[in-house]
Amino acid sequence: MNGELIEHMCQLDFDAMWLEAEHGPVDFGDIPELTRACDLWGRSSIVRVNQVNAGLIYRTLDSGAMGIAVPHVDTAEDARAVVDAAKFGPIGHRGMFTSRQGIGVSDYIKKANDETMIIVLIEDILAVNNLPEILEVDNIDVFFVAPGDLAQSMGHDGEYDHPKVVATVERALKKITEAGRVAGTLVNDDTVDHYVGLGAKFLSVSWTPWLTSGAQSYLDKVKAAKSS
Repeated sequence: MNGELIEHMCQLDFDAMWLEAEHGPVDFGDIPELTRACDLWGRSSIVRVNQVNAGLIYRTLDSGAMGIAVPHVDTAEDARAVVDAAKFGPIGHRGMFTSRQGIGVSDYIKKANDETMIIVLIEDILAVNNLPEILEVDNIDVFFVAPGDLAQSMGHDGEYDHPKVVATVERALKKITEAGRVAGTLVNDDTVDHYVGLGAKFLSVSWTPWLTSGAQSYLDKVKAAKSS
């Protein structure tokens, strides 16, 4: 991911860009420029960090991210720790500093508390089992059910579409929406209608399959033209 690619993607009508700092190369030195590219096009920047860690969370926000996605939030205690790190007082104890997003903003502390998006990832069977308690934690904007790690935690490594995994994802999404909270999950062209129908409002999608599909279509047309 780089600023130029973000600007190309921002010409489309997506609400936010997901910047991958758990499994991808995004580092603290990259976040200011990547989030600026999002700002230029009026898109929210969401950075996924790699663990529930207070310093990691608020340093990411201090670097310019408008939202934080935190993996493996398995308990209500984990969820409260995320909120505590991402929000200034009186809500939490985020380290006191004016983020890049706060330059020239006189009421930045209030603005950050009001507008910083917190996404917790429900991606272990332990988290699914603890979901009623996790859903009681305030100031979390999205409860995102992630099928990949969930499948692994259920003993179905790499089998995102295993019937038991799919059923567990669906059950978790229903619990989240029934609790009046915002549910999210990973979708693709084939599953988006289904998960929206289950109440998911935060949808994450990978752009690489679209690139592959478009490129293959082009190559097929080239081959057909050469053989005609």
